[in-house]
Amino acid sequence: MYLQRRNRTLRQSPAIRAMVRETVLTPNDFIVPLFIVEGVNIVSEISSMPGYYRRSLDLTVKDVRELWAMGLKSVLLFIKCEDNLKDNKGTEALNPNGLMQRSIRSIKEAVPEMCIMTDVALDPFSSYGHDGIVENNEIVNDATVEVLAAMSVSHATAGADFVAPSDMMDGRISAIRQALEENNFSKTGIMSYSAKYASCFYGPFRNALDSAPGFGDKKTYQMDYANRIEALKETLMDIEEGADIVMIKPALSYLDIIREIKNAVEVPVSAYNISGEYAMIKAAAKMGWIEEDKAILETLSSIKRAGADLIATYFAKDAVRLLG
Repeated sequence: MYLQRRNRTLRQSPAIRAMVRETVLTPNDFIVPLFIVEGVNIVSEISSMPGYYRRSLDLTVKDVRELWAMGLKSVLLFIKCEDNLKDNKGTEALNPNGLMQRSIRSIKEAVPEMCIMTDVALDPFSSYGHDGIVENNEIVNDATVEVLAAMSVSHATAGADFVAPSDMMDGRISAIRQALEENNFSKTGIMSYSAKYASCFYGPFRNALDSAPGFGDKKTYQMDYANRIEALKETLMDIEEGADIVMIKPALSYLDIIREIKNAVEVPVSAYNISGEYAMIKAAAKMGWIEEDKAILETLSSIKRAGADLIATYFAKDAVRLLG
C-alpha cells in the first residue's frame, strides 16, 4: 500500500511528539487560588477538596514563598469571614484591617513580585450567602455594585495587582474601573468573571468558605448553563467597560465557551478549573478508576487548548511538579 502522507510519522516517539505538540503547559499559565482564615499556625484540609487546605495568614505567606520558588507567579485570594462579622451590607469587606486587606499587604511584603488577584464579591461576607445585598428576598443590583466598587478600591489600596469581581452584577466593571481611576489606581487591573454560570460544580468551594446561599439559588445573576451567545455578549460588554482579563467559569463543561470567547476578543482569556472538577478527579483517582497525574495534565491541557491563556486551578502545584 502506497500513501502520500502518513500522519503517524509525527507520533512515533516521545521526542517527535514533544517537538510538534501544539499545546504546551508552563507554570506561567496558572493562577493559584488560596483560602485564608483567621488565626495563627492553622492549616485544615477541606473535606470536599482532598489535598487542598485553608491556612492562616502566617502559613499562607509561607505557602506563597514556596509557590514563587516553584515558578508560579499569580495567586487569587479568598478569605473565610468569621460568622459574627457577616451582615447584609458587606461591612467587613470594606474594613481596611480586614483579613483580605491584611493578607494582600503581608503577601506583597513577603513576595513583592507575586501577582496578587483578589476575589471581589459579597458572598463570603453576607449573612445570606449571596453575592449581593438582599432586599425582600431579592439580590439588588445597583446597591451591590456600589459596595463592590468600594471593595475594589480597598483591595487596590492594600496593594492588589488585579481585582477579580465574581458576582455577575450588571454594570460592575464600569463602576469598578471608574472608582479605581478616581482614586488614582489606574494601574490596578480588573480580571472579570465575565461568563460565570450557575453551576452545580461549585459545592466544594462553598464548603471551603462557608458561603452557600442561605435561601434560593444564584440563578438570577449567574448565567443559565444552556446559553452560549449570552456569554459572548456579557464578555464584550465587560471589555467595553474596562476589563483587562476576562474569565469563564467553570471550565470543563464550558470548553466551547472558552473557544468562542477566545476567537472574539483581543484581551487575555482565563478559565477557572473549579472545585467540583478538582473533586471529581480526586474521587475517581481514590477509587482507582483513573490515573490522577495523567488526568491532571490532560484536563489542564484541554482548557488551554480550548483557548485559555490563564487557568485558575487547585492543581497548579501538582501540575508544576509533573511538568518538571
